[in-house]
Amino acid sequence: MSKRLLSALIAALALAVGVAACGSSSDSSSSGSGGGSNSPLVGAGSTLVAPLMSKWQSDFASKSEITVTYGAIGSGGGIEQITSRTVDFGASDAPLTEEQFEEADEQGEVEQIPWALSGTVPAYNVSGAPKGLKLNGEVLAGIFLGDITSWDDPAIAKLNPGASLPSTKITPVYRSDGSGDTYAFTNYLSTVSPEFKSKVGTSTQVKFPTGIGAEKNDGVAAAIGQTDGAIGYVGLAYALSNELSMPLVENSAGEFPEPGVKSVEAAADAVTKIGPNNEISLAELPSSAKGAYPISTYTYVIVPLESEKADEMKKFITYAVGPDGQAYGPDLDFAPLPKQVVAAAKQAVAKIGG
Repeated sequence: MSKRLLSALIAALALAVGVAACGSSSDSSSSGSGGGSNSPLVGAGSTLVAPLMSKWQSDFASKSEITVTYGAIGSGGGIEQITSRTVDFGASDAPLTEEQFEEADEQGEVEQIPWALSGTVPAYNVSGAPKGLKLNGEVLAGIFLGDITSWDDPAIAKLNPGASLPSTKITPVYRSDGSGDTYAFTNYLSTVSPEFKSKVGTSTQVKFPTGIGAEKNDGVAAAIGQTDGAIGYVGLAYALSNELSMPLVENSAGEFPEPGVKSVEAAADAVTKIGPNNEISLAELPSSAKGAYPISTYTYVIVPLESEKADEMKKFITYAVGPDGQAYGPDLDFAPLPKQVVAAAKQAVAKIGG
């Protein structure tokens, strides 16, 4: 799986620089003159969804003869580019805020559609520490607030009785760019720690009181791998492909499920409520959510309802949320979308182009 995922990542991330240039041209703008049948689509945003996007691009092109170019520049960048209409679609793991919707709607109404489901996971690199350390939300919040500073801290030891824990200094690693993974991670920590909520809060880009920053998922993964004592957060696929150690995080049922497709799917099955703008939060799971991974997240496509490429976008999103697109998910550590989410996505797609 690692080699296959690495190839997908390289293909997707290699487009990140070129997409900005392409997106800023009139040919790739949603208001440009490049419309018409089979017109290329240009998108940018989430790095979490990049491995899946790489598969979608090649398969969709073979089925439709419509080319899709995607730049994995981070959710914050994707929101900015779709707001300015320098791309045809944005992708974000964080749902738009009310203010972001207002800004994006200034050039015409946009729709936010869930199209993939995965997890944001803590990952650590500590010489002498066992794999599969158990952590909970309170401990993770304490680490990223700077209150827990060494790996042999009593709070960590209490969750791991009998484990040999080194006194290595903890180095938190966070995303320095606007990131949906940051949103998912801080949203979770804000639900379990009132102190974290008040001091840091939830957003795609926050000010952590301690640690070091790195850009994109691959940058954070590299920083973790190069720093003894580091702990950061990345998309599930990146942690697995980089063979990073992942802690087992306690869920609301008092369990410590292994992060993966099965536990992410269990989290999604526990939440059936879909918000008015198709936003779905998995941060507050009920205690009945057995086996659910507590930092699971949807990722969204953001698309204008009126565009010269409306037909192409409808075809692409329909493909992505349908059986052909979703079939690539499990091998790349994405869980299948629940039926009610697919239904909501299709209803939203129907609005594109009037």
